[in-house]
Amino acid sequence: MNISNKTSIVSRPIFLIGAERSGTTVLRLMLSHHPQLSWCQEFEYVVDQVTDEGKFPNLDQYYQWLETHRIFQARNFKIDENLDYVQLVNSFLIQQQERDHKQLIGATVHRHFDRLLKIWPELRFIHLVRDGRDVARSCIGMGWSGNVWTGVERWLKAESLWNKLKPEISEDRYIEIVYEKLISNPVETLTEICHFLGIEYEQQMLTYADDTTYDKPDPKLVQQWRKKLSEEEIRLVESRVADLLVARGYELSGLPPLQVNPSMEKNLKLQNWWFKVKFRVERFGLGLFLADYISRKLNIKPWNKQVTLKMNEITTQYLK
Repeated sequence: MNISNKTSIVSRPIFLIGAERSGTTVLRLMLSHHPQLSWCQEFEYVVDQVTDEGKFPNLDQYYQWLETHRIFQARNFKIDENLDYVQLVNSFLIQQQERDHKQLIGATVHRHFDRLLKIWPELRFIHLVRDGRDVARSCIGMGWSGNVWTGVERWLKAESLWNKLKPEISEDRYIEIVYEKLISNPVETLTEICHFLGIEYEQQMLTYADDTTYDKPDPKLVQQWRKKLSEEEIRLVESRVADLLVARGYELSGLPPLQVNPSMEKNLKLQNWWFKVKFRVERFGLGLFLADYISRKLNIKPWNKQVTLKMNEITTQYLK
């Protein structure tokens, strides 16, 4: 494919948004198994370097940044340096769409999804929300957080951003999906999404388990926090996001409210920091962990690039 000729803008791409660990991967797999839908996973690399004011990154610096971006590198997208930023990120969508030979294209974005409007003003959103208590628990398992109090931050940021963004978008350009309903009633929920996109539901959407490591929807995965979180952990999460949980239609546990004082907050942040340090040392080894820290601290870019690529290899192996 001659990327230089691919300068057109995708007029109405679809973006699946929501906090990480909210079920976006399983929904993405369902969507990408539709015969008309092509999908890019983890598309944050198109917004992370864009400012809140909508200023696009310096292209030379952006190319360098992408050289060590694990998810971008795994996509094997070609970079045409003749394109401006908007044309370049559009070319990534077009490349994926042409690989799959499908009519519609979408991508998953977990953060800064408000910046997408700076590139695609007519885009459409699928907003997926999951109970924040389950998201907080899941973030610990990923090594991103050392406790549920910090683990719920990703959910809090994503849902707060959606609250801010939603009034700016016409109702015909977004649909809100609840993870628990998706898992309990997948056909009904996927039919709803398909109608929003102007296509018909296809049974192939639920065949993703045949060629991925993900199982079919299992209602047992709903509200796991009730079994897997202690009462103290439930109270910690609800101390941060009780009002937002209720606003999203989730019932509170009924446990006594917990007030996190400054001393408790300090200890929770310290616990979080130590957990993440231990997690990274266990995954990458002490030598690589220190090399990463020192190369970044001293701003030795060639060394840090080498270290980052090695860490990317290890992470990829763990995620297989």
